[in-house]
Amino acid sequence: MDVAPASSITLGTTFADELPELAVGWRAAEFPEPRLLLLNEALAVDMGLAPAWLRAREGVQLMVGGGVPDGATPVAQAYAGHQFGGYVPRLGDGRAILLGEVTDTEGRQRDLHLKGSGRTPFARGGDGLAAVGPMLRVHRE
Repeated sequence: MDVAPASSITLGTTFADELPELAVGWRAAEFPEPRLLLLNEALAVDMGLAPAWLRAREGVQLMVGGGVPDGATPVAQAYAGHQFGGYVPRLGDGRAILLGEVTDTEGRQRDLHLKGSGRTPFARGGDGLAAVGPMLRVHRE
């Protein structure tokens, strides 16, 4: 697969459309010089994303929440639950956003979700960032 222009990527808005009470429109913080550390090529291909494009400046920008395609609705996700022994009707992740959904090569809907993308409305005083090590998941066969 060759380098794909951003205009060829469509990010669905199913979560934001179907659960608007749990979706707060939000953008990732700007990162001045992002760089790619690791790319799961097999997953990228499965998600219909060209690895060569993801390595290019435009692809890296997408992966840090910048350069989001037209029509996308990035959101911070809210939820309810118990925290510190009491029920809280509105919680959320203070450092993650859902850029949108892509349909993979098998026709399955997959979330394109960022963690450590800056403060969200749920940050409660945190900076919204994350150390690289805990954010990486390595699958070993």
